[in-house]
Amino acid sequence: MLRSMETNPVLLNPLGWSFDPELLRRYDRPGPRYTSYPTAPHFHDGYGQEQFRHAIARSNTSGRPLSLYVHVPYCTSPCFYCGCNRVISRDRSKGTHYVDQVLLEADRVAPLFAQEREVIQLHFGGGTPNFLVPEELRRLVEGLGERFNFSDSAARDFSIELDPRSVSVEDIALLAELGFNRTSLGVQDFDPEVQRAINRIQGVDETMAIIQACRDNSMRSVNVDLIYGLPRQTLEGFGRTLDTVMQARPDRLAIYGYAHLPHMFKAQRQIHDADLPDPEQKLALLGLAVERLSHDGYQYIGMDHFALPEEDLSRAQRAGSLHRNFMGYTTHAETDLLGLGVSAISRIDNSYSQNPRDLVGWEARLDQGLLPVWRGLELDADDILRAELIQELMCHGKVDGRALGQRHGVDFDSYFADELEALKRLELDGLASCRDGVVAATRPGRPLLRLIAMCFDRYLKAPQQPARYSRAI
Repeated sequence: MLRSMETNPVLLNPLGWSFDPELLRRYDRPGPRYTSYPTAPHFHDGYGQEQFRHAIARSNTSGRPLSLYVHVPYCTSPCFYCGCNRVISRDRSKGTHYVDQVLLEADRVAPLFAQEREVIQLHFGGGTPNFLVPEELRRLVEGLGERFNFSDSAARDFSIELDPRSVSVEDIALLAELGFNRTSLGVQDFDPEVQRAINRIQGVDETMAIIQACRDNSMRSVNVDLIYGLPRQTLEGFGRTLDTVMQARPDRLAIYGYAHLPHMFKAQRQIHDADLPDPEQKLALLGLAVERLSHDGYQYIGMDHFALPEEDLSRAQRAGSLHRNFMGYTTHAETDLLGLGVSAISRIDNSYSQNPRDLVGWEARLDQGLLPVWRGLELDADDILRAELIQELMCHGKVDGRALGQRHGVDFDSYFADELEALKRLELDGLASCRDGVVAATRPGRPLLRLIAMCFDRYLKAPQQPARYSRAI
C-alpha cells in the first residue's frame, strides 16, 4: 500500500475522494467543523431560559419529531489526546446522582414540548456513557421514555458511544433490550507504542468481542473511530490497525485528524511535540486510510466519515436526507435537537442553546429551579440562509445557489458576490466549481469541504484567534 502512494501521488477511488498531498498540504489551516452555523464560539450569555422557552413554543407548531442528545461526562481515566468535555473519576456511584440530575432537567423541559412530538433519534455521548452502571443506564433510558414520546418506528436511531475497555458482552445485550440499535466504539489505534503515549491501553480481542456482541444482538450499525496524527504513530503500525479493523468490517468509520491544542486541553500537555508525526507523515497516514477504505468499498460521506454503501448514512446521502449537527452526520434532517446534561447543545427552531460546561454550574441552575441554559443564539435571516447553504455543502458536497436564493427571497449571485469572489481561489486550484449557480466541491476538493464552507461564513470576517478551531487535515 505504501508503494502505490509513492508512485501515484493522486489516488482516485470509489470514495469520491481524490487524495492529492500537495493540495491538502497547501490548504491545511484552521477552520470550523460546521456541526452548527453559526458555530458555538459565537453563542452569547444574552440568550437564556426565556428565549429557550419561546423557541420550543415556536417549534411546537411545526410538528417536527425530536432528536435527544444526552451527555455523560465521566471517564475512569484520561486519554491524553481528548478534547471533549469530561470529568475523570473511578467512582462509578457518581453516575447515580448524575442520572437524577438529567431526569430532573428532563422534568423541566419535557412538558414544554407538544406530547405528540415523537423522539425519532436518541444519542448518548461523552465522556464515556457506559461509565453508568447497567441499572443506572436502564433507569435513565426508561425515565426519558416516560417523559418523552419515544417513537416505535423501525427507522428510529438510538445510538450510544462505548469504550470497549469497560463494557461487557452482557452489557451489549442490555443496550439492545433498551432499544439501542447503533453503537460507536473508540479504537484510535491498536499499536502498543501509540496506546502508551496516549494513555489508552486497549486490546484487540476485547474490542472485536464487543463488535461481535453488537452483531449478535442485532445492532443495525457499528461505528469505529480511528485517529491519525497521534504520537509515535507510523505507517506500518497504523496499517496494522487498519488491517485489524477491516477484518471486522464496521458499518461506519470515522477517521479523525488529531488536533494538538495543549493550550486549550490540559491532558494534551502530556503529549510530547517530538513524538508527533510531522505534516508529511500525517498526510501519509491519512492517505493510507483513504486507500484502504477505497479498496474495501466504503463510501465517503464527508469530513472524516465513511460508510458501507448500504449503511443508513450512505442511503441518506443518496436520498438527499443526510444531516449534520452536534452529533455529527445523522440520518434525520427534519428534527429539533434537544441536548440534556452538562455542556449539551440544543438546536430548537431557529436558535441554539447550550448548558453550562461545568458540573457545578449546571447543577446549580437545576437546584435553583431553572432551565439550565447558559448561552445561545437566535439566528437572523442571514444566519438561516447561510446555515442551509453550509449544511448542503457539508452533507452533499454541493448546493444549488439559485434555488436556495429563491427559497429565501434573495438573488444568490449578488447576495454572495464577495463570497463567490473568495471561492475563485479554490476554483483555480481545482477544489471547487461554480456553474449556473451551483457551487460544488470537485473530486480533489471533497476532503476540504469545510474550507469551501468557510468562504460563506460571515463570522470569519471578524477578528478572531484561529487556534479556537482545529486544522483542516
